[in-house]
Amino acid sequence: MTQSVLDQMPLLSMTAMDKPAFAMAFGASFQQFGFAMIGDHGMDPALIERGWMLTRQFFAMPDAAKSRYDARANGGQRGYTAFGREIAKDARENDLKEFWHVGRDLPAGDPLGRTMPPNIWPDELPGFRPIFTQLFAEFDRVGAELLSAIALYLGLEAGWFDGAIRNGNSILRLLHYPPVSPQAPGIRAGAHEDINLITLLLGAEEGGLELKDRDGNWLPVVPPPGALVINVGDMLQRLTNHVLPSTSHRVVNPPPDRRGYPRYSMPFFLHLRPDFIIDALPQCVSENNPRRDPPISANAYLTERLMEIGLIEK
Repeated sequence: MTQSVLDQMPLLSMTAMDKPAFAMAFGASFQQFGFAMIGDHGMDPALIERGWMLTRQFFAMPDAAKSRYDARANGGQRGYTAFGREIAKDARENDLKEFWHVGRDLPAGDPLGRTMPPNIWPDELPGFRPIFTQLFAEFDRVGAELLSAIALYLGLEAGWFDGAIRNGNSILRLLHYPPVSPQAPGIRAGAHEDINLITLLLGAEEGGLELKDRDGNWLPVVPPPGALVINVGDMLQRLTNHVLPSTSHRVVNPPPDRRGYPRYSMPFFLHLRPDFIIDALPQCVSENNPRRDPPISANAYLTERLMEIGLIEK
């Protein structure tokens, strides 16, 4: 299947459309593909470029230096996860990637701190903390705007998600897929669905990301430079009783002539508050679409899924 998502999925604008029109177009893309693409998200290109530079610098450090910040002690939620440790749910082979996680900084004494460990930062890169603190805030801002559009699409008040994501357990992941040989078999990240509400992704221009459409075909996702790729996570699927579906996606090896190049990407996994109860919205339950899942707290659901992908030991 050589057809790309851009042949079918529109590149949406957050500024050229009024909010109701954007909400309808954004929600329709989610409902059809589980994905959407946004061209003018308003994030500062200079800030993003600085983030890419620091990302490359960190992953170029020796393994011994990176391992000083190992995230195993906090369930993989803050700091460094080594190459090959994560595995997609139900996959047989571990993914060919390493990554770093930045989370939310909570005020001292916040009760949610029991479920959100403090951030750790690499001493070798003094600019790392301020840049990725700013980028986290920017992803958080844009994500809230996109959820406001989803609320309108679902017939809710525009601010419905505001309380649900306030101090949410969101994660900014810096991803590095090292080069592979021209003969390398397999894929860089196995087929999976994301755990969270929505994912905002920068860096999909370097080929490899594919989504599975409703007919079971794998479609390449190659957005224009700088665009955001957004996808539905399992928490939003559960909240909407599968009206907005979480779509399987994967990262395959690029064509042989590109396999000598590393791939970097920057997904932001926008999460609910840990104490939010995920229960199907009434307007998403009907005779033709009966309730599928029982209520569960966001933290309990996250813990269950982190065990499945090998970041928390069972």
